[in-house]
Parts: sequence; C-alpha cells; structure tokens
Amino acid sequence: MRRLNSIVYKNYILDRLKKYFFKPQYRKYWTGVIALIILFFILHFSFPINTYIPYSQIIISQEGKVLNAFLSKDDKWRMKTEIHEITPELEKAFIEKEDRYFYYHLGINPLAIMRAGFYNVIKGKKTSGASTITMQVARLLEPKERTYWNKIVEMFRALQLEVMFSKKEILALYLNLVPYGGNVEGIKSASLLYFNRLPNKLSLAQITALAIIPNRPTSLALGKHNEIIEKERNKWLNRFKEDKIFDLQQIEDAINEPLEAKRLDAPALAPHFANYLHRQMLTIDIVKTTIQADIQSKVEDITYNFTRKLKGFNIHNAAVIVVENKTRNILAYLGSPDFKDSENAGQVDNARAFRSPGSALKPLIYGIAFDEGIITPKSVIYDVPVDFSGYAPENYNRTFNGTVSVETALSHSLNVPAVKILDQVGVKNVIDLLKKAQFQEIRKKDKNLGLSLALGGCGVSLLEMAGLYCAFANQGIFEPLNMIAKDSTDLYRSKDISLVKMRGEQLISPSATYMLTEILTKVTRPEMPSDYEHNPHIPKIAWKTGTSYGRRDAWSIGYNAKYTIAVWLGNANGVGSPELVGAAVATPLLFKLFNIIDYNSSLDWFFIPEELKTRLVCTVTGDLPSDFCESTTSDFFIPTISHTRRCEHLRYVFVSPDEKISYCSECLPSNGIKRKLFPNLSPEMLAFYESNQIVFDKIPPHNPQCTKLLEGKPPKIVSPVEGREYLTIDDEPLELLLHANVDNDVKKVFWYVNGKFYQAAKPTERVFFKPNRGEVGISCSDDKGRNTNIKILIK
Repeated sequence: MRRLNSIVYKNYILDRLKKYFFKPQYRKYWTGVIALIILFFILHFSFPINTYIPYSQIIISQEGKVLNAFLSKDDKWRMKTEIHEITPELEKAFIEKEDRYFYYHLGINPLAIMRAGFYNVIKGKKTSGASTITMQVARLLEPKERTYWNKIVEMFRALQLEVMFSKKEILALYLNLVPYGGNVEGIKSASLLYFNRLPNKLSLAQITALAIIPNRPTSLALGKHNEIIEKERNKWLNRFKEDKIFDLQQIEDAINEPLEAKRLDAPALAPHFANYLHRQMLTIDIVKTTIQADIQSKVEDITYNFTRKLKGFNIHNAAVIVVENKTRNILAYLGSPDFKDSENAGQVDNARAFRSPGSALKPLIYGIAFDEGIITPKSVIYDVPVDFSGYAPENYNRTFNGTVSVETALSHSLNVPAVKILDQVGVKNVIDLLKKAQFQEIRKKDKNLGLSLALGGCGVSLLEMAGLYCAFANQGIFEPLNMIAKDSTDLYRSKDISLVKMRGEQLISPSATYMLTEILTKVTRPEMPSDYEHNPHIPKIAWKTGTSYGRRDAWSIGYNAKYTIAVWLGNANGVGSPELVGAAVATPLLFKLFNIIDYNSSLDWFFIPEELKTRLVCTVTGDLPSDFCESTTSDFFIPTISHTRRCEHLRYVFVSPDEKISYCSECLPSNGIKRKLFPNLSPEMLAFYESNQIVFDKIPPHNPQCTKLLEGKPPKIVSPVEGREYLTIDDEPLELLLHANVDNDVKKVFWYVNGKFYQAAKPTERVFFKPNRGEVGISCSDDKGRNTNIKILIK
C-alpha cells in the first residue's frame, strides 16, 4: 500500500510539471536551461577544480586533544576542522557574518551581486562585496588577482563546489582555509594557537572574534591588536542581538568577556611518539592515538623533575612507557625527559633504542622452566661458582649464596641460578619466544646469542620490554601494543606493520605467569629502594629491575591488574655512571608513576588459575618430602607438568660405632655398625663448602680394606675447560689452574698430564701447571679410583 501511494504521488507530480512547465510555449526556455546545464558539466569535467588542501598533520589523544602538530607541506599552520567539531554557535556566527543566505543559494547570490553593483556604481568605488562563503572557498583554493574575469571564474568554481559537496562540507572547507595572519589558517589552528582550545570549546566571544578577523587579518592581528578586535567583536555581538541570533544573556556575557589572546607555541606533548607516527603516516591529516593526554602530561612532568636531580650523577636521559593491560593501549610514551635538551641528545627516542636489559629478561626464563616442569617456586637451586665452557657468570655483588630457592633467586636477581636455568630450558627456546614477542634485534642476531642472554647479552628496547611484561599481566598472552585508536579508519594505511593488530601468542601459561607475578610482588628483596622501606604508599605491583654491564642502563618494569609501566634511565650516548642501578634510580621513578597513575592499585589483583594447585614440599630442597624431611612448606605446582622428584638432601651411610670409617655394601661387617644420615651434597656444593670453610657433617673415610670400586660420580674437571683453545703470548709460558669438583667422601685427587703423573692434592687445593704447545691430555682420579679425562689445545 505504501509503495502504491508513492507511485501515485510521483505520477501526480509529473502531471503537474507537464501541465504548467512543459507547455509548448515554455519548451524553448527549458531547452536553453538544459543546454546551459550540459555546457556547465562539460566545463566542469574539462576544467575540474582542485580541492586538495595540504593540512598540518595533528596527532590527537584518545579524548581528541591535540598532542602535537606539524607544519603543512606549504609551511602553514592549517589544522583540519572536521564537521562534527563545528558547533551550532560557530556555524551561526560565521554564516551571519559572511553569508546569511548560505543555505538558500547555489553558490552565487544574485541579489547580493546586484546590490554590490548598485552601490559600487553610485559610490564610484568598491564599497560592498558579493562573495558568498562558497565563492570565498573557491578563491581560497585558487588565489587569483581581483579582476572581473577572475570573478566570473570564481562564480563558476562556486557552482562546481555546490555540485561536489554538501553545504556542511563547504562550510568546513571555508573554516579550514580562512586566514588569520602570518602562516596561520583555519579556525582550528587559530583557536589552538591563540586560545589553546579546540573549536568546539570556544566561547561565543572567542567565536565572534575569530569570525571578524579573516576579512582584515593584518589590521586585526590577534595578540597585537586585541583592543581593536574587542571593539569590532562587540559591534557584531550587538548586531547578533538585534537579529536575535543568540540568546540575550549569552550575548551579554560575551560582550563582558575580555579578549585574552596571544600567540602560543603549537602543542608539543609526546614529541618522540608524535614524530614516529608522523614519519609512518605522512598522508593522514588527523592521527588518533591511544595516548591519554592527562597521563602523558603527568609522566612528562614527574620524569622531568625526577631526572633533574640525577644530572649531578651524570645521568641525563630517561624513557617511560605506560600501557593499559586490558586494551594493550599505550597511554603514555616518553622518549626523553626534555626534547629540547640538545646538549644531552634530548631528541633521541630512548624508548626505541636498543639497550642491554641486564636482568630484566630473567622472568621469562623462569616462566619457561615452570612450564617445562623443571622447577617450582620453592625448588632449591645452587648459587655457586660454575663454568659453562669458559663462561663463568657472577652475581652482581660478586658473592655466592650456596643453596637458594627459585623464588629467592628471582626476587634477589641472582645471576648464576638464572644462567643455570637458561642452560636447562635452552637458549633457542627463549629466543623463539622473544621472536614471537617481536623483539627485533634478537630476531636479527639470534645465532650469536648464548647463555649471556640471561644477563642482558642482547639488545632490546623499552617498548619491547613493555610489551613482554604486559603479556605477564595478561596470563602470558602477547599481543602487539596499540598506538593508534581502534576507531581510527586510517589504521591500515600505515606502512609500519607494528601498528597493525595481530593475533595473540601464548608465551607462557597462565599458571607460570601467576607464579612469576607472586614472586615479583615480594617487597622484601634487595631491589626495593631504601627510601621506600617504611613508606606506607608502596604500590602493590609485580616488578623487576635490570642493570646492564658497565652500569650504562638502569631498568625497572612493573605491572598490576590495570597497567604496565616500563622505565629506563641512562645516557643516550651510552656513557655509564656508578649510580645507574635499576633498584637505586629506576624503581623509585616506577613507584612514583604507579602512585600517581593508579594510587589504589591494590584493590584489583590477579586470580589464581584453576589448573594451578598447591602441595607440600621439603623446605630444604623444594622436592616432595621423604621420610627424613623434618619441615615442609606450601608450594605452587602444575599437575602432570611440574616435577615429582622425591627429596634426597640426606642419605643413609653405614659407619663404624665411633663414626671414623664408612662401609659400602661389599665390605659391610656383620655386626658393630650403625646407619646414619649424612648430607647428600653434589661435587659443586662440596667445593663451595670447602672453599668457604662452611662446616658440614662429612662422610667418614671409606673402609681402607675394601677393594671394591665404589659407584658414584667421577671427578668433574672445571679448569681447564674441555675442548678449549688457550693462546700463549710469544714464548711466555702459559700457567693453567687444575681444579675438579668431587664427591663428598673424596679426600684426595691425583692429576696426570699427557699420561704422566703430575701431582696429588686435596680436592680444594689450587694446583697450577705450565703446558707445552699442542694438544694436551689431562686426567683426574679420586681416591676411589674414579677417573675423568679431557683434552685442550695450546697455541
């Protein structure tokens, strides 16, 4: 029925047109009109108008605030005003001032043309203009000398614009092109550079002032002629009152509002971030980012004030990344504390620079070990001197702790345990996960990386580290961080693939992530800054520090349920400083930022994954308790994955009643013996105890009358390193240390060089020898007859 009614109505209209307009006597006029229309479109397509406007690119925040702006290609401040930014007050003021019949003509106002011609003839000079807003747009798009012919061209161009654009779009073009003196064009540029606000936030007084300036941009220069502008503004406000354009009270308030305008610098928040996006997205006029302007301002202010105090320690640069965990949006991005500090390379973007992370990658290594079932948080690991084919890591304080739990090793950032665990999980496995997390430098140099990866022997950026720790805050799932707002239609026009959203990668399991988080939340650790010990406002966060070799880089990266914040401190030129320690300088800044950005962070925290369970383990080893385990503690574990080792920190040994002789099963007497528990120590722990003179219950010497070779571990030669090449300088003889780790009950070792006996010594005794050039065979036997052989090459 509705469709039938529309057809009937359409036929009725056609009948009326035929009756009144298509009569034979009017046909010749219509023929002329149609000819003119055809001629117009021929000219329209033959001489198209160029509507391209080179805008100043602006980088805006989530909320729409302009963070940064760049000059247009023709060196103008011409920031694009979008239609939704044109408020009703702005629209009415400009139309009333420039072209009150804007919505009623087709780009040319014949009445205005006749009126202007009449007055110009009467006065003998130009006293009135006839340009509509559309004609002004045409003139601003194609500036020409004021002649009658160019006026005709201008009218033709105005008709073209009316065909191509809606009235709202034409008004937007006009507001984007109006001049305000110098190189400032457009309402947005003027409102930002003179009033420090966007067009949709302007008052009626400010709008009116901006409406009258384009006709006289030189004599009505904002910031120079404010008194004259204010008088002219009030004249127009009174006209608005007479014509009842605005509410009476609104106009009165505008008349009484003082004109406070001066030329301001262009917005310059997040300069490194803005410069990066500007390079990547040159063709986009308005880049809407994920940055939150208030958080960005706080980060810049806090970091600037914090680093000012460090200049006396020769620490000049810093970088900060703030990420919202749920959305992966970068809320704040700081490349250096002072972009204008050319003396200290302030324009270098330290958030993207590749630096050594120190210990900051250790959590990932431990997380992989949790997932592979090698360790749990309460597992005990040896923190003693060790040599990995010539690589002998040391702790930060150059001391060793003997036996430590995994959670202590990680929370205290011990180096040797981390390298041991990396050796067990495999360097390749860690590199593969870092590649999934888009670590670019590691992707390029993966073949050159070894166990030093655990201690910062690679290049990473702060941005990459923020992404990794954000994955820890998202149950181990990595996704690229967002720089561009999701509602930005120009996202996929970028040439940088890192700006495009990709699917998530599960780096480590939710269970492993939760165990890491619990360990990294502990505040009773050396990484806690001394001035925070008695501070009631310590934020509840999981965090890890890092200090690179030579104290060139100080890192502190933390996260809670809401945010991940990554902090780097150092010098852009790579110069180190004795005070550049993650816990000493980076962590205090991290805590300050968390307290400002998320003061009540402890209110929300992570939930324990369903698959993660707890069990009792022996406090000595972290393994499942045995009969002799006297104390236990609760520990997390992943069922079917975590290890199920039974505790073996003690072992039973048959000894004589006076405990001076031990027996094996081959020489066990029929009576006069007893069974006693002794520490079941590995050779490396025995060597550590002996060298540090730590008292422990030693197994007595074995029965000297026993001729049976004992089962057990042979000596492990740790110096020199098997298969290693050693170089001599000229004819100077090379001196090498002979050292081996042995079992608990070994009292003496015997050294052989190239098959010849060299020296007998205690296991802890330091023995040196001077080898000849060429291949050298070295053997070590213990007093139980167990033997180990290695070969080295002397060049």
